[in-house]
Amino acid sequence: MTEITALDRAHAAMTEAPEDAGARLRFYERLADCELFMMLTKEVDDGNISPEMFDLADGTFVLLFDREERLAQFADRPVPYAALSGRVVVQMLAGQGIGLGLNLEVAPSSILIPAEAVNWLQQTLEHSPQQVEAALVEVAAPTGLPQVLLTALDSKLATAAGLATAAYLVSVRYAGGGQGHLLGFIDASPAAQSALAKAAGEALTFSGIEAGAMDVGFFASTDVMTAKLDKVGLRFDLPQVEAPKLHQPEIPGSNPDKPPVLK
Repeated sequence: MTEITALDRAHAAMTEAPEDAGARLRFYERLADCELFMMLTKEVDDGNISPEMFDLADGTFVLLFDREERLAQFADRPVPYAALSGRVVVQMLAGQGIGLGLNLEVAPSSILIPAEAVNWLQQTLEHSPQQVEAALVEVAAPTGLPQVLLTALDSKLATAAGLATAAYLVSVRYAGGGQGHLLGFIDASPAAQSALAKAAGEALTFSGIEAGAMDVGFFASTDVMTAKLDKVGLRFDLPQVEAPKLHQPEIPGSNPDKPPVLK
């Protein structure tokens, strides 16, 4: 049985409801998040890649597949390729007048994505919610946010392994009278904060929610505010990266309970 991928399902939902902007956004989110295999003209040379370009009536396209098997089926011969995330592909091609030929002729999600859509997606991926600077005077349980956003946050944060221990979604009121929602990350390293803010922003954008609906903040587990977030917030646990297990061979004769075997 032919595998149906997450990109296939998102594409099907989009094509079945062409007027549903949310379905289109979720397709582009899957495209940005998934690993894609780009057909090349030659092997990668010192980190430089040379995509195979195809000039069609609708413009110039590179060929991308969400499975190696699909690339092999299309090419019908051994070809060099590079494995890249969708967001890296978009950042690489934006502004160059090049579109994406995705899974052409080999999958239900076969589609030509024009250069204009590539440019739009690159700009969309740059959006991030604002980080909290104003003083928080009240936190409460989150209210009024659609389920589609909560699901998107859960999916997005599940991919942020090791960047923080957890995140809390709360309603907040700021000094000066402002109010809204806050996604507070716990024990995120400074190097991870930008990536986490972008992940939160993408969950908003691809859910069709206004960017101003949620701010982000970063707290240590020992902060007083973290205890308040834990009391009323909706908690998201981020996956943690397991430390590699080192195999230390036992030196013969080093264990008194296991004397060496003499031959």
